[in-house]
Amino acid sequence: MSPKYQKSSTAGEFFKTIVYAGLIAVGIHTFLFEPFFIPSGSMVPTLLVGDYLFVNKFTYGYSHFSFPFSPDLFSGRILGKVPPRGAVVVFRPPGEPDTDFIKRVIGLPGDTIQVTNGQLLINGAQVPRVDEGNYTDDSSGGPVVARAFTETLPNGKSHAILKETDDGFANNTPVYTVPPGDLFMMGDNRDDSEDSRFMDGPVGYVPIENVVGPADLIFFSIDLQYPFYEFWEWPLEIRWGRMLHGIT
Repeated sequence: MSPKYQKSSTAGEFFKTIVYAGLIAVGIHTFLFEPFFIPSGSMVPTLLVGDYLFVNKFTYGYSHFSFPFSPDLFSGRILGKVPPRGAVVVFRPPGEPDTDFIKRVIGLPGDTIQVTNGQLLINGAQVPRVDEGNYTDDSSGGPVVARAFTETLPNGKSHAILKETDDGFANNTPVYTVPPGDLFMMGDNRDDSEDSRFMDGPVGYVPIENVVGPADLIFFSIDLQYPFYEFWEWPLEIRWGRMLHGIT
């Protein structure tokens, strides 16, 4: 084999490897897992601003929102499943179908949901919660002190929430009845979340078709407290304790 042919063959193999690697990456991103960045504090304390997580795209099946650019090729879900109560999911809200939101599933089709004096009621029953004391959140700017609770949903799923007040509309809502095929979403940071309690906002009731998938794993987290040019501070910003942290 001549050196020229050998060099050409090596270059071809390298090019094929790059193409295959690109196709595998696109396939994983399209059908299996998609990275997602947390830009707001609506899910504190479960998720912090600066968390990077993987969204599992196959657990609940596929809709056209599962694919890049959301091509409107079909309606409904293929191999679809209803997300369980308490799952943390990424979805496209009806009012902003080009934007990814992340909240917790609180209401399933046919459920009634209400918040009275800051207390969540599902199907007329008060959802029990345990006071865990004060919690200070500094991931979204200046420190905010709220009260932390562990809330246990009717299916036994327990998770953390934050409460700053029991006043205002978000804490004293009408009774919502979740329509067939829809979900009722709420943020864990109950007084700093635009969610299904606000029917005139972008979220409202969320069609199951609009769900992208559950958030499974935090693979990286950074608190971004220093300017980007202070690169020597970057290692201090990494939240090492949240790396490879499962989401509940």
